[in-house]
Amino acid sequence: MAAIAGGNLAEDVEGQIPSGKSGRPGVRQFPVWRWVILIVVGAYFAIPLIAALRFTGFSSFPQVVHQEGFSAAFELSVRLAVITTVLTIVLMLPTTVYVHLRLPRLRRLMEGITILPIVIPPVVLIVGVLQVAPGFLKSTPYLLALMYVVLAMPFAYRAFDAGLRALDLQTLVEASQSLGAGWRSTLWRVMLPNLRTAMLSATVLTVALVLGEFTMASLDLYQTFPVWIVAFDQTSGPISVAASLLALFVTWIFLLAITLIGGRGSRRKGGAEVSLFSVSRRNTGGS
Repeated sequence: MAAIAGGNLAEDVEGQIPSGKSGRPGVRQFPVWRWVILIVVGAYFAIPLIAALRFTGFSSFPQVVHQEGFSAAFELSVRLAVITTVLTIVLMLPTTVYVHLRLPRLRRLMEGITILPIVIPPVVLIVGVLQVAPGFLKSTPYLLALMYVVLAMPFAYRAFDAGLRALDLQTLVEASQSLGAGWRSTLWRVMLPNLRTAMLSATVLTVALVLGEFTMASLDLYQTFPVWIVAFDQTSGPISVAASLLALFVTWIFLLAITLIGGRGSRRKGGAEVSLFSVSRRNTGGS
């Protein structure tokens, strides 16, 4: 009887273990519709890239970096991306934290305000700004950086908002202050380590936006990298397409590097407990 009961129990357990087509337990099937979606999406992105590569040829890529104005335009775009990212994080992160802590009823209003740069066309924004901007800003490309901060505001705010919603922010702040930390130390040593993913998302979105923006830069009469590509297209089509592909690949590599750096940093330091422990050690002299 015991043997029969044991056999029935084993059969019941085996029946509950998921198995694949091979009948081996623990092998999960990958639905066919997922493969179809992956193939369709991959073809949607790959076919234009392959067509562009066939049109331009690999021999055009070394010629791009030697063209007149390439280095200056690319350097300007990278500089604007760095300035815009820093300003966006410095402005939007404390604002989002303050709204979550002190003004939670204004979240809906903030969501409506931050969505305006997407609703209003960039042409309208840059024309209006050029009419009221002071002369010393009009003569420098840094006016573009300020405008790019406005364009990046919807993406940065939602990235920080999602990161803060995933935290028990009120408890973290109260615990940090009970350990003797001030607001600056709480923001720097407690909130930022727990918002690395949100900061990484905001950085990636801001950099991608700046490196691909054309309308504002062209109307402000500054030759960023996208403007240079369009201007050069009038003289050499293959080299212009090669420059576009190069910009796409460089952007991918740049964003991949940001992702890897951010992911490595989040693995080295993680969790609210580690942040509060570091605050406690600092305020108690490391004892």
